[in-house]
This record gives sequence, structure tokens and C-alpha cells, in this order.
Amino acid sequence: MKIGQDKSVSLSAAVKKYVFSGCHLSIGGFTINRNPMAAVYEIIRQKIDDIHLYAHSNGQGVDELIGAGCVSRLEIAYAGSGRFAPTCIRFKKAVQSGAIAIEDYSNYQMTLRFMAGAMGVPFLPTRSSLGTDIIEKWGFSKQMRANDSRLPNEKLMIMDNPFGSWGNAPKLVLVPAINCDVTILHVQKADREGTVRMEGLTFSDIEQAKCAKHVIVTCEEIVTSDVLKANPDQNQIPSFCVDAVVHIPYGAYPTACYRYYDYDPAYLNAYRKNAENDMRYSTYLEEFIYDVTDHQALLNKIGTEQLNAIAADPRTGYAVGLDRR
Repeated sequence: MKIGQDKSVSLSAAVKKYVFSGCHLSIGGFTINRNPMAAVYEIIRQKIDDIHLYAHSNGQGVDELIGAGCVSRLEIAYAGSGRFAPTCIRFKKAVQSGAIAIEDYSNYQMTLRFMAGAMGVPFLPTRSSLGTDIIEKWGFSKQMRANDSRLPNEKLMIMDNPFGSWGNAPKLVLVPAINCDVTILHVQKADREGTVRMEGLTFSDIEQAKCAKHVIVTCEEIVTSDVLKANPDQNQIPSFCVDAVVHIPYGAYPTACYRYYDYDPAYLNAYRKNAENDMRYSTYLEEFIYDVTDHQALLNKIGTEQLNAIAADPRTGYAVGLDRR
């Protein structure tokens, strides 16, 4: 793409162009913060399946993609939605039934794996997970790895420190790079060229964006390039890394977007109850995803009263007085 090109597109067009059955997909956010939920729901509506999914420590986005049958493999550090689902419910059911294959790493290791992909190196070293079962227990078999050229031959490797005992680290863990087809992030601000500004914690979103062949960014606001140039130190992802920009307010709903809105306890509580039962979950998918045309239609269904209840306080960035039970 040319520098200065307008990359703003509709969400359905962005998903249709860059997300495909069998793709290696990474989604940003952390537990119930800044999950790219509008994009997740669009992927489900388009019935894209057999996805090899990567996430750092995601919650709602991972759980709904798995629950809708879109995912066949998952690599992640943690899948949970705070107190609403300390372990994601549809994720747990899929793992226990063998519906998906999963490989787990530590939080730090997942960040290093995304970073290695961003750096263009095949692996990075760490001491994280030495002495734990993360090293011993693999989710992907040797045969699966041998049959898929996109999987590393080993989950990870242990090696002697080539500098001897220097650095007080006689052993190191080598974790393989992640190079995905597409990463999807939800952010607070972006311009039409694709420069991104996230507010608050960025989690591993920057590394996830830079390790991908293509990047879709959904945002609360599209601002002019001059706004972002005024404080360039506050921008995290340059425009040349981004392929598509989608303006979609409440694009992280029902998860939170710092300084814009909080997570929705009412939705997440109801989701948990629905997710626990297969029949109720099937009804949930029909009512809240398949039977609504787009994310705005979902927001209309939720109603302005509830959206106002989760609106962020300008001073704190979170909803004040929200009943989080």
C-alpha cells in the first residue's frame, strides 16, 4: 500500500478480505479489556472456521470464537474473563471434549513469541517456565508438527547458556516465533492511513501487530493525521503496518475500552449462564450474533440505558458507580 493511502473500510469487507478458513489469526486485548469483539462477531457471522488462533491472555473474544466453532487450534497463555469466567467456559468445554487442540505458554513467553515474529528471528531465549510442566506437556503432537510446515518442530527447546554460567543462567528456554496471517486489534484512535494510538495498557498488541502479514484495526475514533502527529510519542503502531482501518464505536463491547467505556457486567453475567449450557448457547448465538446484521444492531439491542451505565468517567477512564456484580 502507498504511504498516505486511505485504508478505511467496512468491517465486513475487512474480514472478508483478510480472514479466511484455515488462517493463522491473532487477536489483541487482555481478558475483558479491548477485545476486538465487533470483528469477532463478524468472523462468526461469516462462518469462517478451522482458524489457528493466537492470543496473549484473552477472554471473551477467544471464548466466543471457540464457542461458535471457528477455531481448531489455539496457542495462548491464559483464557479467562475475570470473575465472570476465571476459565473461559466454551474454551474449557472444547478442550475437555477434544474439539480443539491447545498449546499453552507463560504470559511472558507469548509476548516473546510475538516479539520474535516482529523481529524476524526464529526464536527468543528466556528463563520463563524452567521447572514447570509448560516444558513437559505439549498440546500439538510430533506428528501434527511433522504434517504442518507452519508449526515449529518443537514446542520449545532447552539449551545450555552458550556463555557458560554468565548472567546466572546456566539453562535457557528457546520459544518459537509467531508469524500469523492476520492480527486484529481494537484501539482508541487511528487515522485513515493506519497510524494507531492506544491509551492505557497496550498488553502485547504492538508485538502482535508487527508479527502479522496483515493487520486490521477497529477503532473508537478516526482522527486526522495532524492530531496524531501533535504527540507522536503516544502512537504505538505506524501506518505501514496496518492494512485496514474500521471506525466502529463500542467495537470492544461487551469488553472494556479504557477512557471510553467499561465492560458490561450484565452482558457478561448473562453470557456465562448461556455458555454453560449447549442449548442456551446455541440460542444465544442466534439471537445476539446471527440474527443481528452488524455491531450497531447489537448495540441497538442492548440499548442506550445500559451503554450509558458503562460510560467511562473522564477523570478515571472507568465507569464510576457501576454495579460490577
